Amino acid sequence: MISNFFINLKDIHLININYEKFNWRNFSLVLNNSLLGVSSSRLGHSFHLVTPSPWPIITSFVSFFFLVGAVAYMHRYAGGGFTLIFGLILLLVCMAIWWRDVIRESTWQGNHTFKVQRGLRIGFALFILSEVMFFFSVFWAFFHSSLSPSVELGSVWPPVGLPILNPWHVPFLNTLVLLMSGVTITLAHHAIVNVTKLANIGFLLTVFLAIFFTALQVYEYIFAPFEFSDGIYGSTFFFSTGFHGFHVFIGTCFIAVCWARFNLSHFNASHHLGFEFAAWYWHFVDVVWLFLFASIYWWGSI
Repeated sequence: MISNFFINLKDIHLININYEKFNWRNFSLVLNNSLLGVSSSRLGHSFHLVTPSPWPIITSFVSFFFLVGAVAYMHRYAGGGFTLIFGLILLLVCMAIWWRDVIRESTWQGNHTFKVQRGLRIGFALFILSEVMFFFSVFWAFFHSSLSPSVELGSVWPPVGLPILNPWHVPFLNTLVLLMSGVTITLAHHAIVNVTKLANIGFLLTVFLAIFFTALQVYEYIFAPFEFSDGIYGSTFFFSTGFHGFHVFIGTCFIAVCWARFNLSHFNASHHLGFEFAAWYWHFVDVVWLFLFASIYWWGSI
């Protein structure tokens, strides 16, 4: 009974807790065999018990280094900009290699079973919920100032004497572009599920529309008649639309990586979890923009 509590006696010959040295060629720390040398087929469950990896702790230190550089740059310390850029590069490298390992576990090693996928879906849904809470705070700041404008603003919204953007010019065009990108990414999704040849077209159009949206946003920022420092209107406008633009950039990279993975045969009709997450994220970005257009651009200009 005691021996069975730890491991079945017939599996003793599989035990090998001798760690391999850090493999600089593959950038990974692995165990001989699998968890303590016991093969996953003998574990008796369909969950994924990950092997030791150096990337969580390394990414933690790199993130701290990056944030120190960001604070130093904002306070104009000598070398702050270099520290920020160097920390960002290290962070991107760690993210790429860590996610490379996750792709290997899911695509080639078959560790992402249906139960594991369900857990990952719940985790990503909670991540999107946290993003919803973030933008909720941004809208709270906007409506707190616009519904009850202070005397310094002239007790009106938009503030007296501040030129504003016409919501039916570039903002409305951006709305159409994002809505169309939601259609094209859905086209790519259906093409993957139904195994048709339209997936690459859907990916291409989505990435193109995303880049076009970002270009229009940059154009709007360059020719905007106000700046970030122009009171609460300028700060809430650029903070909300700027962070949304950052999410659009992240989503564009997300979809581009999924496009490359699709052409590397990482996805099939029943297993394309990475693309599902990219589609969820992109639809979330679309919905946030609709709220931004309705509240900040249109209602805020009335």
